[in-house]
Amino acid sequence: MHARIVPIVSAVAAALVSISLVAGSLAGRAENAASEGGVVRVKSAYSFPETVERLKSNVASKGIMMFSEIDQARLAAGAGIALRPSTLLVFGNPPLGVQFITSRAEAGLDWPVRLLVYEDKSGQIWAAYSDFDWIARRHGITDREQAFKMASSVIASITASVASK
Repeated sequence: MHARIVPIVSAVAAALVSISLVAGSLAGRAENAASEGGVVRVKSAYSFPETVERLKSNVASKGIMMFSEIDQARLAAGAGIALRPSTLLVFGNPPLGVQFITSRAEAGLDWPVRLLVYEDKSGQIWAAYSDFDWIARRHGITDREQAFKMASSVIASITASVASK
């Protein structure tokens, strides 16, 4: 009997260590991310161009479709308006995102995912996106909890690739 218990205890201990490491990682991320009005902001540790490239690379490495990259500063310059660096990345995983739209058609206003990379007045680079819990409340979606959890996990993973420590 003792020989059977030792592997189980070892597996439980390993799982607890793993959970502890993940929780510590998420806590650090939470300290770095600020949410206000349904917008989650993640402070980047990198320059503007490197932040954009790292995010795009992370999205691609996950097999997520990149629909567009909109250089808002370039568009502003074309209109004769000065704007600090600002790029909107639009991407998504249709099998996941469409679940929200099938629950409530108006959720299409928030899908696919939009991730804004911008430079603030002090020169700090940020990645910002709409909080998925906020999106669920906005559209009154209560029947897609697992899908929203998955979407939240994916965007947290993507933005963690640029987060300052």
